[in-house]
Amino acid sequence: MSADTDVAALRRDGRIVVVGASLAGLRAAETLREQGFTGSLTMIGDEPYEPYDRPPLSKQVLLGRARAEDTQLPRRRDVNAQWRLGVPAEGLDRDAKQVRLANGDTVGYDRLLIATGTRARPWFHPEQAELDGVFVLRTRDDSARLKRKLTSGSARVLVIGAGFTGCEVASACRELDLDVTVAERGPAPLVGALGGVIGAVADRMQRRNGVDLRCGVSVTALEGDDSGRLRRAHLSDGTAIDVQVAVVSLGALRNTEWLAGSGVAAGPRGIACDAGCRVFDVNGIVTDDIYAAGDVARSPHPLFDYQFLSLEHWGNAVEQAETAAHNMICAGPDRRPHLWLPMFWSTQFRVNIKSVGIPSMGDQMVIAQGTLAEERFVAVYGYRGRVIAAASFDGARWLGFYEEQIAAAAPFPPVDRRTSTLPIIDPQFPDPHLPTHGPTVTLTGHSPSERRVKFVPSHA
Repeated sequence: MSADTDVAALRRDGRIVVVGASLAGLRAAETLREQGFTGSLTMIGDEPYEPYDRPPLSKQVLLGRARAEDTQLPRRRDVNAQWRLGVPAEGLDRDAKQVRLANGDTVGYDRLLIATGTRARPWFHPEQAELDGVFVLRTRDDSARLKRKLTSGSARVLVIGAGFTGCEVASACRELDLDVTVAERGPAPLVGALGGVIGAVADRMQRRNGVDLRCGVSVTALEGDDSGRLRRAHLSDGTAIDVQVAVVSLGALRNTEWLAGSGVAAGPRGIACDAGCRVFDVNGIVTDDIYAAGDVARSPHPLFDYQFLSLEHWGNAVEQAETAAHNMICAGPDRRPHLWLPMFWSTQFRVNIKSVGIPSMGDQMVIAQGTLAEERFVAVYGYRGRVIAAASFDGARWLGFYEEQIAAAAPFPPVDRRTSTLPIIDPQFPDPHLPTHGPTVTLTGHSPSERRVKFVPSHA
């Protein structure tokens, strides 16, 4: 039987299983149907809900502008799938081509897409994590519970970690006129994602908006009263704060534990896959029947030195899922690479923050538009003599230009009539070996409209 015949049979009668009823999982399912797959499609999810949108959970839902149950993702088309919700995957048998569920059922596949994403990193002390008033924020249930608590007359909120989610929660608390303390062990908010120079701007912004920001300290213990309600937090500088709510915002854990012993190259940093989203086994050999997409996937990209990166970005999940779905039902010559250029956005204290590329790779920076003092600017990051990223505070209209510069591996500093007079500065990223609360980045890039790679000589 020829390869073309195999693909035709797969498209017509094949069994495709998607583990992860997520944004990536849904967009992959839609793409499969759009591209002519008529076989059986099974969607497996550990939550009881069909795919929903996560960005509103730390913004609109907490502010009461949307309900958690109204965040379901819109459907581009009917996916005609069997939904297995509320029962997580527990194991993978690659020889039998079966996914084992927590209830003991097995689901067979011809192609498997893993889109299990991440979960919030819990508070490190389990007994303290169970106190009434201690929250994480990842799921729609998390957001609904936190919203109820914030509107129940809480006196002071503690946010542990000043990454993007932590800062968004702090912003929401101030809009709700709640007293909020943010504890960050790094020197400034957002330092792991955007560097210390921009972190200093975020620092000023929070303090001006009434946040009790405490940097360079960590929370050592959460203390409850006799009835199990949170009452106090102890900090590494020896101080203590009376709080009724603590939101633990210490990053995310990738959902890969269920793959232990399967022979898939999966671990705490994600699932390794090639640029076509095909998963590697533990020997580094690519598989043809297992794919990965979204937050859980790690793939290389030529614009970023072929490092293996995973991206916790909304747009990346969509683009990677569409690429994976396309490749799952295509013959080899018709497959395409995932070459999306990383983009991220956040709204905090009425300021729109957006980045393109990977700022944390930058070893130099210029302020190309605006000024840090007015907190309205575009910062451009350089890496080994080329433009690697840009980040803006209320300056998103400029980022399209820098997206083109990054995709073209343009020389740094960027070509601009004012650039020659702008100082090149150190963006002040923390030691990469030290943990931070910033979003985890482990590679991807290029323009989503491009489906090819062009080698450009180094400008270093």
